[in-house]
Amino acid sequence: MSAEDELSLLVVVIDTNPIWWGKKAQGEAEFTLSKCIDAVMVLGNSHLFMNRTNKLAVIASHTQGSRFLYPGKCWAFADLFGDGSSSVESNCSGSKDGKYELLTAINDAIAEEIKDLMTKTDMRGQQTETLLAGSLAKALCYINKMSKEVKANQEMKSRILVIKAAEDSALQYMNFMNVIFAAQKQSILIDACVLDSDSGLLQQACDITGGIYLKVPHMPSLLQYLLWVFLPDQEQRSQLVLPPPIHVDYRAACFCHRNLIEIGYVCSVCLSIFCNFSPICSTCETAFKISLPPVMKAKKKKLKLAV
Repeated sequence: MSAEDELSLLVVVIDTNPIWWGKKAQGEAEFTLSKCIDAVMVLGNSHLFMNRTNKLAVIASHTQGSRFLYPGKCWAFADLFGDGSSSVESNCSGSKDGKYELLTAINDAIAEEIKDLMTKTDMRGQQTETLLAGSLAKALCYINKMSKEVKANQEMKSRILVIKAAEDSALQYMNFMNVIFAAQKQSILIDACVLDSDSGLLQQACDITGGIYLKVPHMPSLLQYLLWVFLPDQEQRSQLVLPPPIHVDYRAACFCHRNLIEIGYVCSVCLSIFCNFSPICSTCETAFKISLPPVMKAKKKKLKLAV
């Protein structure tokens, strides 16, 4: 199969948690959300330059939902496959310094969408965790939609890159695992670029789907790691010297308190995990018969008759 018949789709999921980025801006001004977005733009532009058939999508994972930064609502569906040249020209704001018009339009669209998202954010609610599982599910739905629109003689290879900032949410454990196994079934790689503390859920996602997990040691150098590790596709990675695989934390989250545990109780019917024993499963309401040890009856002592 020639390079023209292979379509490579890269979906980038960016953690835009305003609480985490706000604290980071106060403590470390040299690395902000805008600089992270700039690094993602360079990665996306480089991916599109690798091959004319390469496609890109960018999703912002927020505390109140997830949103497509690119392609936005103003982009026609034919533009994603390069068939709507006239509509692409209408979406572009014009070439800047000789830059390719499509890249200019993509960068402008991402900048406008992220600005609108952060401006309309209302943090008066109790939701402070990044809805990463929902963003990954949206990425899988988009990949499935794109796969149905490719031409008959084309083959599409898809992968998801997650740029993680905030900590994991144990409440999303079940949804996250469902997304991971769905990606594995569709042969979709999930890569993870973690900016702060390690993510056990993303470690499992990368190990199960065959992706790369990397914790960035120096956040201002994010762009270098993105181009070195995550720009090459799966076939090119075998020819490069990449970071070695890490030890994967396969601890599961209990269904009762959402805590990560190493040893627990598993329901034999629905496979729910609990940190404490319960005779009735709270998920499927199955009642378990507890087999108690047999009770030994005390032997009656025979009274000896006095002579």
